[in-house]
Amino acid sequence: MNTIYVNSTASDHARRGGLYRGQLYAYRATPSSLAMCRLASQLIQEAFHPLDPIRAQFSMPVEQFVAIVAPLKPRFIHHPETRGLTRALIEEMGCDPQDTYIDVPRLRVVTHGGYLTSGVGYAHHPHRDVWYSAPASQINWWIPIYDVESENSMAFHPRYWSEPIENDSHEFDYYRWNRDGRANAAAHIKSDTRQQPKPQQPLELQPELRVITEPGGMLLFSAAQLHSTVPNTSGVTRFSIDFRTVSLRDVIEDRGAPNVDSHCTGTSLRDFVRAADSATMPEEVAMRFDHDHKPDDVLVYKPPQGVGV
Repeated sequence: MNTIYVNSTASDHARRGGLYRGQLYAYRATPSSLAMCRLASQLIQEAFHPLDPIRAQFSMPVEQFVAIVAPLKPRFIHHPETRGLTRALIEEMGCDPQDTYIDVPRLRVVTHGGYLTSGVGYAHHPHRDVWYSAPASQINWWIPIYDVESENSMAFHPRYWSEPIENDSHEFDYYRWNRDGRANAAAHIKSDTRQQPKPQQPLELQPELRVITEPGGMLLFSAAQLHSTVPNTSGVTRFSIDFRTVSLRDVIEDRGAPNVDSHCTGTSLRDFVRAADSATMPEEVAMRFDHDHKPDDVLVYKPPQGVGV
């Protein structure tokens, strides 16, 4: 059974070791996480004005909701304060900005009652991020912007931490996903036909684990954790922020979670930049996890202006 460490004082190195063994870490809000949430909330409220964002879905057709959220996501990602707040946050949490590489913080939206479950509001089926070409040393950071409860959170399925699951990750090519799957998320409203790795066997998802933090609180977990979006029955839309980190030292030393069932192609390592100065991931490091990519492969996704990820 996984252990949840609450407000642990362990060093980042020790914490990463625990995460690689399947442990979860939950923390109270910090000044930087609260500042990040305030920024996101400001942008969300401006986008939905004059409606209450967490209840706006009940006042508009889903197509209008998507038209608001689609440009809102990149507005948050590319806001001039976002990257600096992310760096400040990881430093508050004891990470070395010279060794820690980060991807872009993303704004996530989960609506009530199946109103929107595709595209920009995708409700994630049970999955491991490593099925999507994430490195074994990737750490996921999840931060709720507003109050969350069990009925609109995420679920972890600890039985499968070390138990392989039959899945179709062998069909997932990260560079093809960059080329074809990411830019057109807003076009998927009623259904989502993009190729995404899924379990190919029945799963016993109970007992499951749901961890609730305060707004601005943080939940850290390994990219190898099997997790899913809880069907939202809370009566409000959930807004959250997530981003990922990797330790360059861990990547080079092959220190990370065990790979029990991922067979995808490509690597997302090139998405990460050094927290200290936004230097790109060294190509010689990424190429260790890259096998025979083709000339037309898109190694790093560059969104068109106004398009989310």
